[in-house]
Amino acid sequence: MIRQGPLDHALLDTIGKRLTARDEVGAALARALRITDTAHPDRVTMRQFRRALADGIGAVPDPPQPLRDFFAAVEQVPDWVDFDLVNEGGRAARRYGRNSADVLLQLALIGSYRFGGPPDLLVETGGLTGGSALRRLAETQQWAIAVSGHDALRRHGIGYRLTVHVRLMHALVNHQVEHGGRWDTGRWGLPVNQSDMAATLGLFSAVQLLGVRLLGVRVTHAESRAVMHLWKYVGLLLGVDEDWLCDGELRQHRLNYHQLISQSYGSPAGPPLARAIVEAQGALHFTHFAGARRVYARARLLSMLRYFLGRRGVRDLGLPVALPWAVPPLLAGNILRYHVLGRSEAGRAYLLRRGDRFTGRYRQQHFGERTPDVGALRV
Repeated sequence: MIRQGPLDHALLDTIGKRLTARDEVGAALARALRITDTAHPDRVTMRQFRRALADGIGAVPDPPQPLRDFFAAVEQVPDWVDFDLVNEGGRAARRYGRNSADVLLQLALIGSYRFGGPPDLLVETGGLTGGSALRRLAETQQWAIAVSGHDALRRHGIGYRLTVHVRLMHALVNHQVEHGGRWDTGRWGLPVNQSDMAATLGLFSAVQLLGVRLLGVRVTHAESRAVMHLWKYVGLLLGVDEDWLCDGELRQHRLNYHQLISQSYGSPAGPPLARAIVEAQGALHFTHFAGARRVYARARLLSMLRYFLGRRGVRDLGLPVALPWAVPPLLAGNILRYHVLGRSEAGRAYLLRRGDRFTGRYRQQHFGERTPDVGALRV
């Protein structure tokens, strides 16, 4: 992580306080969905939510107040949102192709398992354990892919709908775990809190850009600005506090750094989660030579983790320490593709097509015959 200047103790204090701050609009809707009294004026049904998501809050007759408030928050587009810039951020992310997927899985997701908080929530909710690991990974990547499509974040776009879906899913998980009697709020904060939400958003934005650079990808200033703008709007839709939505990488890296040093290192939840993902490579769907390709996928993942996390990071997660053999050919290919071909309009168009083809293969490998989707909403 990039450190920018001296520690900001006021920011560290804010991070600590927001460990107990939630998305209040989402929380109110989650509570309303759990009301069983059919005569209660605030009771919301999943049918009403789905109708509002598909057709707008105006399509719901006499919508309850919590539903109106939720959709007022996600349907109002601030003046700072530039959808042309959002679309350019999506195209840039798609051009990164497999590099982006590698960074999000290896550096952002598995790398974050070295710290406490969110990994413990995954264990509590059964996420990324046992046979669910491949499905949950695929769902996360499906959402990240969906938001990068052309006009995907406009009101009726697939990225918008999935992001609003994810916001409610977070609120429902937070309500369930917070009131489940086993979560230690005094130690970890709320299960889904503003500090962790902002930190996770930073993994998808600035950490993604940092990671692809480490793999030899050329990221221009314009691309950086566009990708950050894309994720800034995604963060707003997810309910992240607006003062923690960053326009540029430097500010995001500074926030990420302070988030990082505020975390406890060495959560016992991390190693089993990391091992579950590594072993999930053995369940990938391949049309030809499936056995050999699954072995290769596992070996490649361990090699890339060694590069991104270092020897200590890999060992702390209880994983075998492999040589980073997969990185040199990747660097060589990326230098040719992004530093040479990517400087021309035709080259960028080729990279976009290449990235989209990878996305199709990635979905098939992770979903198989199932329809790509994100996690179900459980009330």
